[in-house]
Amino acid sequence: MDALQQIDAWDVPFAAAGVTRAGQALATRGDTTRVVRLASVSKPIAARATLVAAEEGVVDLDEPAGPPGATVRHLLAHASGLPFEGETPIAPPARRRIYSNEGFRVLGEHVALQAEMQFADYVRAAVEPLGLSLDPSGHPGSGMHGSLDDVLAFGRELLAPRLVAAETHAEMTSVQFPGLDGVLPDYGRFSPLDWGLGVEVKGAKEGHWSGNRTSPRTFGHFGGSGTFLWVDPELGIACAALTTREFGDWAKAAWPRLSDAVVDELR
Repeated sequence: MDALQQIDAWDVPFAAAGVTRAGQALATRGDTTRVVRLASVSKPIAARATLVAAEEGVVDLDEPAGPPGATVRHLLAHASGLPFEGETPIAPPARRRIYSNEGFRVLGEHVALQAEMQFADYVRAAVEPLGLSLDPSGHPGSGMHGSLDDVLAFGRELLAPRLVAAETHAEMTSVQFPGLDGVLPDYGRFSPLDWGLGVEVKGAKEGHWSGNRTSPRTFGHFGGSGTFLWVDPELGIACAALTTREFGDWAKAAWPRLSDAVVDELR
């Protein structure tokens, strides 16, 4: 794909990008096997493993977890009231969309306690059918490491679920606690800031990091280490890029441009 050649001009030490359909990758550029820190692209993976746990009866999405009044669902949807970092809630559950790394740390501890095994071990077992070389150790919401091959394989899972039932997948990618306002880190306030279970839902946001050509049903995540994965179920494609440069203004310009070019080339 010509669009992927854009990464050659990115001012980053390393970049790899790719596009996939549910059945197979369409195109890649760069080293697809190099492992980098996924940062917050870890969150959808942690969420998928949690949904596997829910289907296995290890946890219930609506059981108490985290601060008083919060549940597993609140933690997954950044609606628990926990701050970005720190254990003290700054709002009641389901009052505001507060993006929270702390919430995913608490989530990992909760699943580990219920499963009677380390969260990273549970993640490994949950995603094993995908054949990933993913290293899920570290912070559940920001500490996983993986390659572009791993992220694209996970993108295929999000296009055509194998690990969970279609109904569970639909719940993951639909808006949870609709109407909550919040701040998308490094982008600003959105009203509403739509979120599913571990994934941001694009909805009607203007100036989105996945570009202007992706549909409102697009969902995914970006990471502070310069990584992203978005999935557009209407187009039937997933697009991912991994870099080793921290997220910043460069990404705000480069990612939407790449995403728009990918969509235009496939239409």
